[in-house]
Amino acid sequence: MSAVLLEHPLMMKSEEEGEGSFLLVDDDENLQVKDVSDLLTKLGCSPQEPVKVLSIFGNTGDGKSHTLNHMFFGGREVFSTSPSQDSCTIGVWAAYYPPLSLVLLDTEGLLGMTDKQNQRLRLLLKVLAVSDLVIYRTRAERLHNDMFQFLGNASKAYLKFFTPELKALSSRCGLEVTLSSLGPALLIFHETSRTDLLGHGSKVHGQAETDLLKRFHELGTPPEAFSSIHYVGAKTVVPPTDFSKLKETVKKQVLDTSTRSSRPLAHMFTALQSLSERFSGNIPDEQVHITSFFPDEYFTCSLRCLSCRSRCKNRMNHLKDGVPHRADGLCQYAHEYNNKVLICRRCYESGREMLVIPKTVASTDSPWMGLAKYAWSGYVLECRVCGIVYRSRQYWYGNKEPDGSVVRQEVRHVWSESDSCSVDQHNAAQRVLDGVTLVFQSVNEYSAGPTRAVTSWVTDRVAPSYWRPNAEITECHGCKKVFQTAEQKHHCRACGEGFCHTCSNQKMPVPERGWGPSPVRVCEKCHSKGHGKDRPAREDDGSNLLPRKVTEMAQGTLNVVSSVIEYPLYYVKEAARPSYWVSDQEITHCHGCKKTFTPKLSRHHCRACGQGFCQGCSDFQRPVPSRGWYHPVRVCKSCNTKKEDL
Repeated sequence: MSAVLLEHPLMMKSEEEGEGSFLLVDDDENLQVKDVSDLLTKLGCSPQEPVKVLSIFGNTGDGKSHTLNHMFFGGREVFSTSPSQDSCTIGVWAAYYPPLSLVLLDTEGLLGMTDKQNQRLRLLLKVLAVSDLVIYRTRAERLHNDMFQFLGNASKAYLKFFTPELKALSSRCGLEVTLSSLGPALLIFHETSRTDLLGHGSKVHGQAETDLLKRFHELGTPPEAFSSIHYVGAKTVVPPTDFSKLKETVKKQVLDTSTRSSRPLAHMFTALQSLSERFSGNIPDEQVHITSFFPDEYFTCSLRCLSCRSRCKNRMNHLKDGVPHRADGLCQYAHEYNNKVLICRRCYESGREMLVIPKTVASTDSPWMGLAKYAWSGYVLECRVCGIVYRSRQYWYGNKEPDGSVVRQEVRHVWSESDSCSVDQHNAAQRVLDGVTLVFQSVNEYSAGPTRAVTSWVTDRVAPSYWRPNAEITECHGCKKVFQTAEQKHHCRACGEGFCHTCSNQKMPVPERGWGPSPVRVCEKCHSKGHGKDRPAREDDGSNLLPRKVTEMAQGTLNVVSSVIEYPLYYVKEAARPSYWVSDQEITHCHGCKKTFTPKLSRHHCRACGQGFCQGCSDFQRPVPSRGWYHPVRVCKSCNTKKEDL
């Protein structure tokens, strides 16, 4: 064996430079080799040569590196050792043993002083997952529970988290099924100086292994992931330690191909690289105090829902595969995150999930008609597949609530600030403001008061038959004062003529016209008649007044909407500004032509990119569905030429 070792380039390096191993993975779980070629070069083995991987575990100071040096390298210090109390192995170190085509991995000791205890444990499990043979080295006079708990928890974590990843890797890369279906063989090397070894005095073959399995099950940590378990004991009264029985057992396991065959080194590297990418990243410090060696938190996403603080149950780095965050249980509503959504019930029952939100204007309506419908029948719920599914005042009497009838309500988890509202919701307020402003601007262009014009338009279409149309009323029927353009006209509920406010500020019930029993607006003349003895006979049962009564209620809503314009425009725009828009305070120059904005040069936001532009640079209209704008809206020249939103 010595001759073979001396001829090997790695062993020559060991004698000349005093080192024959190299750092494979550092204590931050980062691979220190670039690719398979780099790994082959550092190990000094052939790409075509199949290998097996042996790793060693144990507590700090139990002689793991010393064991590898004496078992495989004749005592040469291929793996560094130290007489000090501190661990001399940080991270994972690798070397190659040619006679058995064996890659040896020396790991950092357990129970040592470190500020990265959780990362170290996770790293040890990755090493265990890519190994064919695992040696657990202990010098305890009696086998402590720590060893059983470490190995049992490692087995559980391996089956729960690493086995699915290794199976997926085997499928993607065409690797042998043994890489994923079977864990490594476990070999416990127990050295004592005074205490008898496990199974001492028993004539039953395999009694030590039976006792080990019994201890595992008593502690509730069955080692199911390991393909086999072997016990090797060595009682050392006078040094040096006798490693002959351990070497014989290792050689037998390496040559045994009934459970695991040798494989190209590239397979091992690919598996280690894949596990490093899947399970990496910081672990919250609070998890360091968890009693389990390998808690689920070491391998699952560390993100918590901002609303209910539930932790994501998916594995680490799952977003790279397009898998969204997921948590068990229901979330709780938080006003600041607005995490309540409505889902179209019909689509949900058909296997689709389509979100719907309250809107003032349906996609099939023009801004003018949409605002009129909003004043008449309230907000609308519109599904992209089913169309309009609900209007808040569709029937006025006996109208059902949408939740449970046409939509289902859910409270969603919020994983980041950007999740606090949907694509449609984040600009809903701005769409309302845009629609109202557009109508008001259009009305102003015709020199008519916005609220007055819309009110007159609605009034003439739902007025009772005895009312004089607004278009025919040019002066007050009482004082004969000519109405100004923006001056409101009032109808007497008794005679139906048009009056100014002063001439029609009296109130009384008018049951003969169907207005009763509550007092309604009447002119002075009718008011005086109504309180006399010569009241007219009943002419109308009030059945044709329902549209007008409904309209008066709708006008109250319209007046509330129109009152938005009375607020300072800056505060209104800031309150309605979508999250991706640049704030007006930050916009000093046009994003297109770079002109400086002045009180006479208005700012306009592009609905696609959210930047600020002047009128000339944003005078384009088209829908932007990716931002939730389904009507043609203002966009800049650059966004108008893009195809992804078309």
